Amino acid sequence: MDSGENKSVFFLRNLTKGLVWLAVIVALFVFTKHNVDKELILRFEPIFDKTILILFIFSMSEVIIGIIPPEVFLIWSLRSGILHEYLLYVIILTLISYTAGLIAYFFGRYLHNTMLYRYLHDRYLSKSAGLLHEYGLYLILVAALTPVPFSGVAMLVGSVHYPVKSYVLWSLSRFLKFAVSAYVIWEANMI
Repeated sequence: MDSGENKSVFFLRNLTKGLVWLAVIVALFVFTKHNVDKELILRFEPIFDKTILILFIFSMSEVIIGIIPPEVFLIWSLRSGILHEYLLYVIILTLISYTAGLIAYFFGRYLHNTMLYRYLHDRYLSKSAGLLHEYGLYLILVAALTPVPFSGVAMLVGSVHYPVKSYVLWSLSRFLKFAVSAYVIWEANMI
């Protein structure tokens, strides 16, 4: 199998995982919406109304290798049920995620010799490091569009000093992931 086929298989395998992950999250969302007691959901309303707190949690999750799936925050963005408010939050979440990737890239680029980076690498990034050696910048596209940890890949890419311009351009595909996920979640909300 040549390199191009190998990359295509890798991309399609991870894209399929991403679509399955999105389907599972959407199914859980629809199930919860129709089967969980509304009183229980209303108990969380005081937390859901703290927009700054939610955006801070999302920001930290995205910077720290994507602990919480972005789709959870897209679902949170539905709370008003008004399309233009939802779109505003989708844009904000997308910009936060993209910026977190930039922060991770520069962290990797300039702080890759620190103990913190070595800990993160050994604990969370070593598998992705092997993928980076095999797939190069192509891994950025995969991480931006699939469940492969986006910030983790950005950190690795920065640590090996890939050109900033190339990283910035390839990582713009993160906007596509958020657009598709947001559309699917909005449509699922109508069910």
